Amino acid sequence: MSVFPGVPVDAAYHVVSGLAGLLAPLAGGLATAAAIAAFTVAIRLLLLPLSYLAMRGMAAQARIAPLVQALQKKHAGQPDRLRRELAALYRSEGTSVFAGCLPALAQWPVLSVLYLLFRSPRIAGAPNALLSHGVFGAPLGSHWLGGAGPLSAQGAVFAGLFLLLAVIGWLSARLARRLGAPVKPAQGGAAASLPAAVARVLPYFTVVVAAFVPLAAGVYLLTTTAWTLAERVLVQRALAERVLVQRALAARAGVDGRDGPG
Repeated sequence: MSVFPGVPVDAAYHVVSGLAGLLAPLAGGLATAAAIAAFTVAIRLLLLPLSYLAMRGMAAQARIAPLVQALQKKHAGQPDRLRRELAALYRSEGTSVFAGCLPALAQWPVLSVLYLLFRSPRIAGAPNALLSHGVFGAPLGSHWLGGAGPLSAQGAVFAGLFLLLAVIGWLSARLARRLGAPVKPAQGGAAASLPAAVARVLPYFTVVVAAFVPLAAGVYLLTTTAWTLAERVLVQRALAERVLVQRALAARAGVDGRDGPG
């Protein structure tokens, strides 16, 4: 392992080991998995400013979705004009097509560090003690298609992980539709339908990733996707309350206007 990746991996090792020691009296044999979950929550707390910007951007996208659809219909035969109009609209709203990607991009280094941590037999010249821990008998350093294989108790643990990730993906996709359905492409054809197809499968991408990373990284993915879903639920509730307040104020303004002097 080179020096550069070794530094964050060593730091992650000490943090996860320390958390596992603290959680051992409560979590028992699942202390290390619980420590990974706690480590994930700490990372997400640090990323709250980025998450806030992402949620605000997604809310803006939902708000301007009808305008985007109108522009797509108006400039269906003018792709260059459409791109300019959409860019101007997004700038005026202070958002972009990729507004919701900031937290995900910021977490890739963390996922990479956990991947290396549970792939390394030695950390800082000593045996990696974390590799001796697991989840219901499945080592945290194991892979879905490695070791005992998918048709084993280890495979059953991975199957449970995949199921939970798929459920979170389905809930995330459902919530995204409630916040604002994906905008239809401006032109027909296979190329135009690609963004819509990607939008449908993207919430389940973590299941694919979990199939190729160690179980420990899968625990991280499960925790962080559950956190993201909870954030979006809170944002949806906040937006719904905001709409209700705005409607109440508008109704009150209408009543005051009718009661005023003619």
